[in-house]
Amino acid sequence: MQKITTKIFVWASIGFGIVGLLMVITTSSESDGPNVYLLKLLFTAVIVILVSFALTVANKYLNDRS
Repeated sequence: MQKITTKIFVWASIGFGIVGLLMVITTSSESDGPNVYLLKLLFTAVIVILVSFALTVANKYLNDRS
């Protein structure tokens, strides 16, 4: 399970970086704010990163303890 959550963490981090760069590149000075869809994708990536990190830490802690 540790390998799966680590892979998810890595891919979600890559997705976070790509979406973040797209937000910076596509936002113009005339617009009112960032693209809503990219913002939703960014927050989704953050949630996936946090959950996979928590699972990785919990799995490591539980395996070391038993």
